[in-house]
Amino acid sequence: MIPKQVGFLGATAAIIFGGFVTLNVASTITLGALRAASEAKRKKFAMPCGVCKGKGFYICKLCKGNATIEWSPLYDPVFINPCLCPTCEGNRVQRCLNCLGKGFD
Repeated sequence: MIPKQVGFLGATAAIIFGGFVTLNVASTITLGALRAASEAKRKKFAMPCGVCKGKGFYICKLCKGNATIEWSPLYDPVFINPCLCPTCEGNRVQRCLNCLGKGFD
């Protein structure tokens, strides 16, 4: 048998924990809805980004859209190896750093 005090303590802890979980879920949903509404309003009235022209991405400036760069260890002109571009990771485009990929300022 479980003593009466331990059962009461367990029930109280479950109620408090359930309240915290409920508050956490409710606040997460509310903050997400407020963030989405704010973002939609900002996007509606904001000017498009001047760097990426509203796309959010532009051609990689390091590899110039080739997905690879020519790299040689210790600047050795004999051994030039094609390597995956570290900036775009082979995707040929990179996220606009001015608007962080949103497409507007």
